[in-house]
Amino acid sequence: MLLLRCPLLLLLLLLLPLHSRPQKLPTRDEELFQMQIRDKAFFHDSSVIPDGAEISSYLFRDTPKRYFFVVEEDNTPLAVTVTPCDAPLEWKLSVQELPEEASGEGSGDPEPLEQQKQQITNEEGTELFSYKGNDVEYFVSSSSPSGLYQLDLLSTEKDTHFKVYATTTPESDQPYPELPYDPRIDVTSLGRTTVTLAWKPSPTASLLRQPIQYCIVINKEHNFKSLCAVEAKLSSDDAFMMAPKPGLDFSPFDFAHFGFPADNNSGKERGFLKASKFGRQTSPKPRVDLHRVCIGNKNIFTVSDLKPDTQYYFDMFAVNTNTNMSTAYVGTFARTKEEAKQKTVELKDGKVTDVFIKRKGAKFLRFAPVSSHQKVTFSVHSCLDAVQIQVRRDGKLLLSQSVEGVRQFQLRGKAKAKYLIRLKGSKKGASMLKILATTRPNKQSFPSLPEDTRIKAFDKLRTCSSVTVAWLGTQERNKFCIYKREVDDNYNEEQKKREQNQCLGPDTRKKSEKVLCKYFHSQNIQKAVTTETIRGLQPGKSYLLDVYVIGHGGHSVKYQSKLVKTRKFC
Repeated sequence: MLLLRCPLLLLLLLLLPLHSRPQKLPTRDEELFQMQIRDKAFFHDSSVIPDGAEISSYLFRDTPKRYFFVVEEDNTPLAVTVTPCDAPLEWKLSVQELPEEASGEGSGDPEPLEQQKQQITNEEGTELFSYKGNDVEYFVSSSSPSGLYQLDLLSTEKDTHFKVYATTTPESDQPYPELPYDPRIDVTSLGRTTVTLAWKPSPTASLLRQPIQYCIVINKEHNFKSLCAVEAKLSSDDAFMMAPKPGLDFSPFDFAHFGFPADNNSGKERGFLKASKFGRQTSPKPRVDLHRVCIGNKNIFTVSDLKPDTQYYFDMFAVNTNTNMSTAYVGTFARTKEEAKQKTVELKDGKVTDVFIKRKGAKFLRFAPVSSHQKVTFSVHSCLDAVQIQVRRDGKLLLSQSVEGVRQFQLRGKAKAKYLIRLKGSKKGASMLKILATTRPNKQSFPSLPEDTRIKAFDKLRTCSSVTVAWLGTQERNKFCIYKREVDDNYNEEQKKREQNQCLGPDTRKKSEKVLCKYFHSQNIQKAVTTETIRGLQPGKSYLLDVYVIGHGGHSVKYQSKLVKTRKFC
């Protein structure tokens, strides 16, 4: 047990750093132990390791730190775990025999404290274990001698956090989740943007029925050996990486950075330190490309939204939600598949080409005029949502634009030039468009459109059998056709939006839906407005109206649909 009597307690306190304050040491009396660990500040600023509780602390670079604990009885089981966070550690565990009076075996008057202190510090402790590196490392003994145990830690690379856990009851405590016999993460499926992972469940969950959740960490740099290391990398605020004020560097039971449950009052009890007041100043760290997701007790998970042909590192941590302590599986890595090589579509001069693009996908087109040319014109008609177009001439970027509706781009030509067009689809869904490339300026297949392609309905002119609407035209003489379709009263904007494919022409409509066609234009753009009254409608009914403008090449563009309703009573 980690149990001290008064003379040895005083002696040990003299051995502690000068800035330490006197405090009662924890014992493994369960009732008292539970009371002590509920007090979050109990071990604050202490060089004493409590029995059965994980502590977090801080090391300044090249500044060693020493912790103590006492084992009073021989043949006591002992386990010590040291977890480096964001830098390798050098640590050593050693033991010294207790003075006769301290062990409670002496008789007569106790020796003076200074003499007891000298008796311990003059003796060279027996080294039990040492380690150097950034792995989570353990010292485990089923039968340890009584004595004063010292844990010495050093970081030679940089200031860093670390965690320590020590217990004299390792068999019953088991705060860290146990790993299965095969602790590897398997990659069961690999795609261009997805990776499916599977792993064997922790026996702590499957056999001991303790609450375990699994947390996956994904990044492009390297595997992590502990959640403490992930915490250090993920920390976006400077508070985690700021060196605390000497003597106030202990923040026990701090699990908030991991997103795990913690006492609501823990921050208040600790008086969490702010970097602006304490410690050395550091510049803000750039945001890291690292993601963590906790998925409950599932043991299969698909990571999505990855980049094609990119190597990712995957780490899995089993977290005991009762203790908030974790164990790392053996991490893995995988490279996502390459994007399927795009087939380049050849554009012919003056011919309209239909293009379909998957959601978030892209298509490549090539235009190689057979004759010399002074200008080249690209006309694009986006049928649904906006698409991105890039045009390169012999590798040089000439154009990068977002296109919605109909757009025309005229670029300077060059003899024997070849043009590569990249079309990128919408994030919302699949994209459809029509594109035309030509070196003949007068070859216009798509009709010109006004900036506003809405249809306006005049509410005051509504009757039980007719509605009056208006729309804008252009200075170019075009043919306009208007169509109507009766719809249900519950027809809504969402349904209308799904039918907004501007590339579907009048040839897809029923003849009975046609109202009329007429030619219209105006040299004065301010007066390029036309109205039409649609008659023969039923009282109290809803209708969807569509206006198509048809260009000289026969290609049509649909205006935005308009939902109207006749009056029920007149």
